[in-house]
Amino acid sequence: MNRIPVSLILIALLTSAVLSSPQSDPDAIPFEVFASFKRIEKSNPVFAGKLPEWAAAAHAIVVEETVHYLWALREKKDRRWQLMHSSAPVSDPSAVKHDPGNPILSPSANGFDNIATEYPFPFWNPADRTYYAYYLGRGKNGPKQTGLLVREGDFGKWRRLRCEPVIVAEAKYERKGSSHPSVTVVDNTIHIIYTGESDQPPVICHASAPVSDPANVTKDPANPVFKGTGQPWDNRGVREAEIFKGPRYFHILYGGYDGKVWRIGHVRTRDFRKFEPNPHNPVFIPSPDPQAWDCDGILTPQVFEAGDFYYLLYAGKKGKEWQTGLAKTQKP
Repeated sequence: MNRIPVSLILIALLTSAVLSSPQSDPDAIPFEVFASFKRIEKSNPVFAGKLPEWAAAAHAIVVEETVHYLWALREKKDRRWQLMHSSAPVSDPSAVKHDPGNPILSPSANGFDNIATEYPFPFWNPADRTYYAYYLGRGKNGPKQTGLLVREGDFGKWRRLRCEPVIVAEAKYERKGSSHPSVTVVDNTIHIIYTGESDQPPVICHASAPVSDPANVTKDPANPVFKGTGQPWDNRGVREAEIFKGPRYFHILYGGYDGKVWRIGHVRTRDFRKFEPNPHNPVFIPSPDPQAWDCDGILTPQVFEAGDFYYLLYAGKKGKEWQTGLAKTQKP
């Protein structure tokens, strides 16, 4: 009987391990890409209020040659949040022009969102060829909850599809909030990632809805699906997660808290059960410049594609104020 040398067996085993490793998956976006975003210094912050106003909770959607931004402005006087619309060419997403009709949506008179309408996440529904947006609504005496808007006309015109929230704050881990929605559509399903807030550290939850009825949201029975990687940098809470669908994985970027500072982490999943953390976590951190507008914290890290680049739209904090900026990296 011929014996195979031990060295050849070890080489075969190592080769097999490398080829089967998720990191070597030829169809997957490499972990390194999500750790390579660089700030666009010339235009940042792209959305800024007149301090102490906040300009944050921004999300982008690309339609043909235009990047449409929906974002929110927290007023200085009574701290109400109002929705805003701006746009920029795909060739330069930082060249922002504001909608003359701003604000495009204000808090309701006496609904669940009579203090805040913010954190709007727009998406295209192929079932009825219509744009919708889940958003954060908050009442004077109530928790943050998720509502649903439908576009009427252009991106500067939206109406509430329902007067009541579509993701209600009811479970113990979301008694103070079931909000901060982020969305991707796969086949006939709308996947929603949202933040659960309570007296405990915030957690990430998953829900879904059929494209035939975006208001008919069902919460994942496994919620909360993600509580952090267990590393010191995010062991005090995770929140404001943003979902980006790649060719193999759902990529989730989120804010991780160590008790002092919010930084951005990245995990990927195929089933919202098992999450693979990026070995480079945290992948995006506050500016080391103590005078920078984003030196004290980072949240709301949405990734979108425009031309040859991936862009990261994020909220940055200095002192008590949050504003919004852009970073980018070359697509592989």
